[in-house]
Amino acid sequence: MKKLTLDRILQSQGFGTRKYCRALIEDGEVSVNGEVIDDYKAAVGTDNLMLTVFGEEWLYREHVYIALNKPADYECSRKPSHHPSILTLLPEQFTWREVQPVGRLDHDTTGLLLLSDDGAFIHAQSSPKRHVPKVYQATTAEPVTDALIQHLLGGVQLHDEPAPIAAIHCVQRGEHLLEIVLEQGKYHQVKRMLAAAGNHCAALNRSAIGGLELASLGLAEGEWVHLTAADLAKLAPSS
Repeated sequence: MKKLTLDRILQSQGFGTRKYCRALIEDGEVSVNGEVIDDYKAAVGTDNLMLTVFGEEWLYREHVYIALNKPADYECSRKPSHHPSILTLLPEQFTWREVQPVGRLDHDTTGLLLLSDDGAFIHAQSSPKRHVPKVYQATTAEPVTDALIQHLLGGVQLHDEPAPIAAIHCVQRGEHLLEIVLEQGKYHQVKRMLAAAGNHCAALNRSAIGGLELASLGLAEGEWVHLTAADLAKLAPSS
């Protein structure tokens, strides 16, 4: 069992600086598995560790893996320019432990967004070599046609791209609704592909990453959840 001093544990979970965490402990504001401990040097095992800080329970996690149902008009940035950061939708502790989005969704794009403080996970999920499909529901300005779908499946030429880029799956879901599946994750890719194919994206929602579907998580817009091991397994590329 891994053991750390209580002040290090508290700091690692995003409760503030080491000095602040020590003060919390000495003031009796921290319980470990239901027992108040006021010695910040106490060595505590991290397996199944439940902390209580200011009366609120927090399960110790070495890293956090989060799914958020992103609303419109939030930026996927720690330093937003024109709209609030999506980090304002999460507890303050996650900002302290430097949780960040895995990739980005435009401020006006909604849907499934992953966040973590695990650098290796972020890098792996962001790598174009993984070929993890991402599913989008695109509302189009003009009606969806068979010609549009065939164009997207056959490949469209985007500015600054050396070769045409194609959707790996594309199906009509309504008169102005298109489900499109991509692997590349390039800048504004869905919007640019629709424009290149002669239509226009009026609204965009990401409904799935790999086998992880937003609908299965039961999240309203702005809500988030810790991902389980089973959820994380669904993010692996399909064989």
